[in-house]
Amino acid sequence: MLEIEALTRRFGDALAVDRVSLSVARPAMIGVIGRSGAGKSTLLRMVNRLTEPSSGRVLFEGRDVTALRGRERRGWQASCAMIFQQFNLVPRLDVVSNVLHGALHRTGTLAALFHLWPEADIRRAMGLLDRLGVAAHAAKRAEALSGGQQQRVAIARALMQDPKVILADEPIASLDPVNAATVMDALRRIHEEDGRTVIANLHTLDTARRYCDRIVGMRAGRVVFDGTPEQLTRGVARDIYGADDSFSEAATSTAIETAWDQAAEAARREAEALV
Repeated sequence: MLEIEALTRRFGDALAVDRVSLSVARPAMIGVIGRSGAGKSTLLRMVNRLTEPSSGRVLFEGRDVTALRGRERRGWQASCAMIFQQFNLVPRLDVVSNVLHGALHRTGTLAALFHLWPEADIRRAMGLLDRLGVAAHAAKRAEALSGGQQQRVAIARALMQDPKVILADEPIASLDPVNAATVMDALRRIHEEDGRTVIANLHTLDTARRYCDRIVGMRAGRVVFDGTPEQLTRGVARDIYGADDSFSEAATSTAIETAWDQAAEAARREAEALV
């Protein structure tokens, strides 16, 4: 289905991604973890063709997508949707119009400029917003929504493209634990119900273990782990992050219970300091 072969990206003398090879034989939910600068975002951007590889190939269903140009390249980017950490919505535009922008590859920019969207596209956009629990906000400006709501709108926009692959670059990094869980629940349902491959860069180990069937660990541009959530032990995680024995997963947890425990511990220490 999706083959990444010795994919490499250099920025001057810096090697951001170093000969990464991955094979995805069937629709999957994959989490990519690693410290900042490990090459996770660059990898996803090369798969989507937002960033050109220095060498290597990406193949989808046997087709070399790294060789595509012009309209064919844009067609691949429609089939391989990107979801970003900062949502990338048009803030002053209403929510349903933001979702409809996911259909631009079919309707063209003229439709967006004059709001001449086909009725079928409008119905589909509203259906996607309803599926993601934000249909009630369709007429609001995107900037009026919370971060979690905006990310669900961004997911709806990606689904409007009817992609076969969804790439999510730190989709919950800017969200609180409640909204993070809502967004990850949505991505998991999309994978299971639609049969789409979802590859998400994640900064928390508990999230990767809970939602992903396969986890890829990157360090210094290379894949250093590729396995199941059960195989991602504390020792393996420490190696991925290049940490010592003091490494604590709780410090990166998005679980609500962990957040409460950390807040309670901080309050206890503050109280002790005042005594």
